[in-house]
Amino acid sequence: MPELVFFSGTMDCGKSTLALQIEHNRSARGLLGMIFTRDDRAGEGKLSSRLGLVTDAVEAADGFDFYAYIVDRLSQGGRCDYVIADEAQFLAPGQIDQLARVVDDLDLDVFAFGITTDFRTELFPGSRRLVELADRVEVLQVEALCWCGARATHNARTVGGQMVVEGAQVVVGDVHQSADEVGYEVLCRRHHRRRMTSGSVRAGALSPDVLPVASD
Repeated sequence: MPELVFFSGTMDCGKSTLALQIEHNRSARGLLGMIFTRDDRAGEGKLSSRLGLVTDAVEAADGFDFYAYIVDRLSQGGRCDYVIADEAQFLAPGQIDQLARVVDDLDLDVFAFGITTDFRTELFPGSRRLVELADRVEVLQVEALCWCGARATHNARTVGGQMVVEGAQVVVGDVHQSADEVGYEVLCRRHHRRRMTSGSVRAGALSPDVLPVASD
């Protein structure tokens, strides 16, 4: 039976790499898929991995209708054996409903890849809907690591290496950004709670053994 599968994890755990691997394996067997993404680090209409792999994709912007797009392609004689949707956390809940309909009404496998929670540890709306609707939720086994060496479980937004906890939920950036740029870092829960990034530790702003204390 076709499935809606949600592959989830923190940043830097290989989600996009796995998406590209699934595309490679299936296309090598003569299958033809449709690839969608949203706000990829490589730019509009791209699905990219930090390993340097990249492929073209359809940009699923606000208001994009997955079901209507795929039905239109099939109606014009196009072919689709499966669907890949990367950066699915940025999709609207209604778009996730459309992906579920693709599985149920068109009998196509849909593989969605995304981050579960944002930099404030709150669920992305798209990820929440995927957890609610997916036939399977797969947590990726490639563990991203916090700077302390523990398993990273949280995504932190940084500006100049310092963690921030306010701002818009979606701000496009990447890990290992240069100073003063909006970037992201994966942390264990302990250091996310203490707002201790690798940059703040290197700068001596915080000691790994001392809790941050707010000044008056």
